[in-house]
Amino acid sequence: MTRVIHRKDSLYLQLLKLLIGSAAAAFLIFLALNYVGEYVIDNYYYNSDYVQRKDGEYAEKLQRYIDEAHLHSGNGDQLNSWVKKQKVISLRVYKDGMLVFDSKYPEREFGDENVAMAMYEWESYHTVSFSDGKAEISVFGMYAYQFYTYARTAELLLSFLLFLAFVILGIRAKMNYILLLSNEIEILEGGSLDYQVTVKGKDELGALAGGLNSMRLSLGALMEKEAQMVQENQRIVTEMSHDLRTPVTSIMLYTEILKKGKYKDEEQLKEYLNRIEQKACRMKQLTDHLFAHSLVAGESEIALEEPETFEILFYDLFSETCSYLEQKGFQVEFKVQWMEEKIRIYTNYVTRIMDNITSNIIKYADAEKAVLIRSSYGEGQAGFFFENAVGYVDEKTQSACVGIQSVKNMMAKMGGECKIWRGKEWFGIEILFPLWRV
Repeated sequence: MTRVIHRKDSLYLQLLKLLIGSAAAAFLIFLALNYVGEYVIDNYYYNSDYVQRKDGEYAEKLQRYIDEAHLHSGNGDQLNSWVKKQKVISLRVYKDGMLVFDSKYPEREFGDENVAMAMYEWESYHTVSFSDGKAEISVFGMYAYQFYTYARTAELLLSFLLFLAFVILGIRAKMNYILLLSNEIEILEGGSLDYQVTVKGKDELGALAGGLNSMRLSLGALMEKEAQMVQENQRIVTEMSHDLRTPVTSIMLYTEILKKGKYKDEEQLKEYLNRIEQKACRMKQLTDHLFAHSLVAGESEIALEEPETFEILFYDLFSETCSYLEQKGFQVEFKVQWMEEKIRIYTNYVTRIMDNITSNIIKYADAEKAVLIRSSYGEGQAGFFFENAVGYVDEKTQSACVGIQSVKNMMAKMGGECKIWRGKEWFGIEILFPLWRV
């Protein structure tokens, strides 16, 4: 039975939901980390003496550079080159209260403009010594930028790792289920077909587990059926061996009598020859049945034909069967009601089954009483029931139940069933075909 997987339950959609959900969760965590990070950095940056200490460090570095290069306050190019190397600061130089250098405008000449020194509370000022005298410098550093950069990088990395963790945790449950199914398949491979495979969810993996369970049950039923067939075949061979031993012994006995001439007259000779003939016919009948049974039992899988209604498949066949039985002196009561349900058959098997049933009726049924053929129904099955009174059976027509077993084998290979019903004075055989469902 094919298990229908709804689109909302498919693994693809589950994976897409997992990725989107993990990405959304990671993004929200990133926003939270970013907010906390900026708060911590701002609190540390503006509520500590970090800026003043950094400004002082750069002022000392500038003083060392001035001393090494013997700069005077008018060497704007060298000052601009040094500022570029520091990367995170800007610099203003005031000489005698007038602006002589601004790293934001390195090409500008300030000597002729007499820009007065403007003091701001948020700026820190330091005194440095040039070769032409002392000067005041204003250092403005973007020190917090590097903290924000490092924090943003760490936040992105942590958010990405959390995204991967969410995805892996989501996939891990499916992977654990796959490993569980793998272990359970190994248990089934070991022959433990009674072990039930764990079914979880309604996705493809759940459908796979359900399919494994169905396969396990089907395989178990098939193996049980094969075991029953093997057991039945062994029983038939045993019975046939016993049935064959009796006529063979008789033939050997009568042959020995004839070889030694131990008969009274010509009439007794003919009697012994008739008995040998009867036993030989009995052996031929038994071997014919056994050969037919072995053909069916050894035949490979068959291909069932397209589904059709009972009337189309069996009308002509039953017409011929009833006419043939009436020609042989039997009265037939045909009480079949043709149903609209369809079945699939293998015509060669059905023909052989009907021939076998007809042959058994002619051999064993009482011709004085009617043969009943009627419709029969089971759970998800339908077919026919043949019933006849049992007549006198002489030794020449006696047979083992090999023919009946052949019918059972052929019905089983078509997915159907054959049931035998015996009374003290009557015999019935029921054949049921599985109804075809779309």
